[in-house]
Amino acid sequence: MILTVTMNPAYDTTYRVERLERGVQQRVLSVQQRIGGKGINVSRVLNQIGKYSRATGFADHMFAAAAELELPVDFVHALPWVRRTVVISESEDGSATGLWEPGPRVSELHSVEQLRVRVSGLLPGSGGLVVSGSMPGGVTHSLPADLARIAVAANVPVICDVDGAALRYAAEVPGVVLMPSLDELRGLVGDDVTGPADIPAAVQPLIAAGVRALIATLGADGMVAVTAAGAWSATLPEPLAGNSTGAGDAAAAAVIAALSGGGAPDWPAILVDAVATSAAAVVIPVAGEIDRSLRERLTPTVTVTEIRPAAQEAASP
Repeated sequence: MILTVTMNPAYDTTYRVERLERGVQQRVLSVQQRIGGKGINVSRVLNQIGKYSRATGFADHMFAAAAELELPVDFVHALPWVRRTVVISESEDGSATGLWEPGPRVSELHSVEQLRVRVSGLLPGSGGLVVSGSMPGGVTHSLPADLARIAVAANVPVICDVDGAALRYAAEVPGVVLMPSLDELRGLVGDDVTGPADIPAAVQPLIAAGVRALIATLGADGMVAVTAAGAWSATLPEPLAGNSTGAGDAAAAAVIAALSGGGAPDWPAILVDAVATSAAAVVIPVAGEIDRSLRERLTPTVTVTEIRPAAQEAASP
């Protein structure tokens, strides 16, 4: 079983239109509504690729009841209400525009400690933990790092896919795997990172301090993985157009699925699967779903390149 934590869940609404035009009334071709949140999306993809997953985090009673109809869940009932997100998906070119509400404040004083206890109780026997997404008001930004330390102490692989101050705290946890986007990575290590080649040197201090791996998700530029053993870049021959909202969640699902098997991780192979799984999510209008047949077709097309330090490159004949 792989455990996911979503602290700021959402009701996701996806509107499909032919082409989005600002300032005019438009006909919506179709509407899809479902429960959402980054950790829940990870759980959905895990279940699609054959890995049993359970979702926890904060919710209200109505959201938890709705989630229970679809997934194994064990939420702490701490929110007065659950936010909504809206994605406008354009049929003409497959692009998507997202609107994210900030979410409520946690209403129960002891909810944070209840979540720590919940995660601690669910970790024994778990193959991995993914803590992802934003946090509601009233919750300290160090909570994802606290949960990651609990997992590391239990010898359970853990991914933190968080942003801002939460990412900075998580980066201080020895043994954690971080999965930031390029913008999130720049917020962590500085704006000098302009592309894949800059990433290994920029994140080396984090790896030296104990971060197990950092996998940067770069959209059309693929992904870069940096570990103590080396650094690699992985890309598709051509990027796919579509809804990138759940692409990072799909990648996190692929990575934690691989790490849950135990043994020494084959990071280039993990990177290949993460890129293919992420791309298989882009072509689906809603987050938390992948095209499994496309994932299989894309996997052999992913190109992995080792990124060597600049000094080593200069010394090569």
